[in-house]
Amino acid sequence: MIAGVILWGHALAALLFAGIALSLLRERAPGLPRRTLMIALGVTALWALAVAGIGGGELVTRLAESGRDLAWLAVMFALVRRDPADARRRAVLLIYGAVVLVLLAGSALAVAQGAIGPAAADLVSVRALLRAMVAIGALMLVQHLHSAVVPRARSGVRLVVIALAAMWGVDLIVAATAYASGGAPQSLVAARGIVMALTAPILAVAVQRGDWTLHVSRTLAWQTLSFAATILYGIAMLLAIGAIATLGGGHARLLQTAFVCGTTAAGLTLLSSPRVKAWVKVKLAKHLFAHRYDYRAEWVRFTDTLGQPDGAAPLAERVVKAVADLTDSPAGLLLVPEGAGLGVGAGWRWERMPSQGSDEALAGYLATSGRIVELDVVRGGGADPAVLASVPAWMLATDAWALVPLVHLGKLAGAILLARPPVDRALDWEDFDLLRIAGRQVASYLAEARAQEALAEAERFDEFNRRFAYILHDIKNLVSQLTLTARNAERHAENPAFRADMIATLKDSAGRMNDLLARLSQHHSGRAEEPRVVDLADIAERVIRQRRRQHPITLACAPHAVALADPARLEQVLAHLLQNAIEASGADQPVEISVTGGEHPALTITDGGCGMSPAFVRDHLFKPFVSSKPGGFGIGAFEARQLAEAMGGSVSVTSREGAGTRFVVTLAPAPQILPVEQAA
Repeated sequence: MIAGVILWGHALAALLFAGIALSLLRERAPGLPRRTLMIALGVTALWALAVAGIGGGELVTRLAESGRDLAWLAVMFALVRRDPADARRRAVLLIYGAVVLVLLAGSALAVAQGAIGPAAADLVSVRALLRAMVAIGALMLVQHLHSAVVPRARSGVRLVVIALAAMWGVDLIVAATAYASGGAPQSLVAARGIVMALTAPILAVAVQRGDWTLHVSRTLAWQTLSFAATILYGIAMLLAIGAIATLGGGHARLLQTAFVCGTTAAGLTLLSSPRVKAWVKVKLAKHLFAHRYDYRAEWVRFTDTLGQPDGAAPLAERVVKAVADLTDSPAGLLLVPEGAGLGVGAGWRWERMPSQGSDEALAGYLATSGRIVELDVVRGGGADPAVLASVPAWMLATDAWALVPLVHLGKLAGAILLARPPVDRALDWEDFDLLRIAGRQVASYLAEARAQEALAEAERFDEFNRRFAYILHDIKNLVSQLTLTARNAERHAENPAFRADMIATLKDSAGRMNDLLARLSQHHSGRAEEPRVVDLADIAERVIRQRRRQHPITLACAPHAVALADPARLEQVLAHLLQNAIEASGADQPVEISVTGGEHPALTITDGGCGMSPAFVRDHLFKPFVSSKPGGFGIGAFEARQLAEAMGGSVSVTSREGAGTRFVVTLAPAPQILPVEQAA
């Protein structure tokens, strides 16, 4: 069966190559040396016909194979001569000469082998080695032709390069196997005929339509190179094992086992290294393709990452991962607007989260310019003065590689800090273009998500108002009932039956009102009073007295700590924050309250509980209806800040996950001319 495949495969290749050569009698072959190419096609057809008709081991077949290689080398040399500006031309000419000399030496050995006959069996391995050397040299020249001539040539030259790479690649496999095993396996000879038959249509397209472009899939190129590398690795292993068997003597078996285990372990280690994979991908994109990125594949992966379900990962992390995957960055950090500057948001594989973001200078530069900041240029001092002055020191101290602004409708929606990829390189125009477009797309996702959050918050307020309307309706009914009772009391107060009915009505109304208060007690602030001078220590002791049985609480007071505030509101603010601290702390972790006076009077509530992330503090802590506690309403911190600001004060928070939280309620200082009110 294999003999039949050899026959039909090479015969088909001979027919196809002969047909292409005949077509050149009336075709122009744009961008190609027409006559030299026609000779090469004809000689290739004769060689394939000789293999099919009389076999690959005959002298005529071997000489025809040498003639085929010389003809195709002449085609490549004719293409190289058209590029006199190539700086490596002299070295390339030397390689051409060396390959031709080795080829002629192999032909001479073939003639000598045919003349000597069976006694020349030792020349088989030498000739196979020379054939492998010719194939390697020819592949080197093909690579030079691809890098030096193809970028400026017509697409027909590209197709010729692909066909020649396939032809000499399979020749290398056949020759190396023949050298290792003492003869070429018939299965490889059959495969060579099939490969030659498949290369003929590529050359036909190059001849007939020189303006046609062949787009090779990156996945196909990667798989093909992986397959070729695997075959070459196997051949190298066979050669090495054969050499060890010849030179190892009595320890050959042990040396072979050690060599196989060692090389296999080293190979697996290299293949599992992300740095090696990234390096191979960069070299593959640099030398085999016109562009660094496969834009279709990258965009599909980008949109798939952004469009994952919410349960997979938070949107902020998916945004960072989608942009980092474009440049193979191993980690990324999202910076979000915070006041006039940028705050630290979510991170993807970012090991050490910074405690602060950047000031308004960097945010203003990114918003106005929209440019990607290459941090290596900033470290070298070659960036714009505006960038040098605005990039924070912590960003330069990390292994950050680039800062990508996220601009949406002229506004800065944030920025993504990318870590350095495994293969360090400078950003080029493709990186800038792709990251700029991805940044705009990501900014639109973030803006849409924030708009949805605002809409959801408005809907929650609407639902709250709707529920509160029902409560007001119940209160109205209670007020009406009590008003009617009061009117009737003026006329029937002396009636014992009426008094009993009135008491029952009052009890019922009080019970219903207590139910309503129970539903609103957490948010009931009472009547607001004008701020006045209050003793902060008395306020703190009053709140602590109500909760001391619930949890251990310590109090540290500075002398004469007074402030200008509404006592009822301040007590409610402290109650909210103290309750949150108790719920976040363990049973044996005391909550500390400290009171300070002076120009900046403040109440500080500190706990050693679970703490909160910077993203939760910035985005959710002071928003209504968002709580980190199961069953929480998310109103306490929101209402505490609202009440403090209504008194002219503020509430700030410092928290770390696993290390606790500290709330600071800062109040307006008390005028010294006013007396201090002692709380009852």
